[in-house]
Amino acid sequence: MIFYDGGCPLCVKEMKHLSKLDKRNRLLFENINAEDFNDRYPHIDPIAANRYLHGVDSSGKEIYGLDVTYAAWQAVGKGVYIAPLRWPGIRWLADRAYLLFAKHRNRLSRWLTGQERCEQCNL
Repeated sequence: MIFYDGGCPLCVKEMKHLSKLDKRNRLLFENINAEDFNDRYPHIDPIAANRYLHGVDSSGKEIYGLDVTYAAWQAVGKGVYIAPLRWPGIRWLADRAYLLFAKHRNRLSRWLTGQERCEQCNL
């Protein structure tokens, strides 16, 4: 399960892409901005989930950041493409770069998509 920011055009674009690749329906997507999110997932802090990606792996363990991305890409059979981001040595740098990206994703979204935020982007 991936807890994503449904108001971020880049985030939603990535979730749409993963959804298309997910031929076996292994992924679940949950918008942290949904009105009933806190009721359904009281253990997930939406403020923290807005700062960096949160997820739950196939064993039920909470995972964060690029570990969520890697698990999602693994689930759709494409993990080999981002596996280097989890290799020792590269992992530390990739995690720092991800946190920088996550912090500035709205500005990057405006630059890449022309839209910084949307009320609720369509998944």
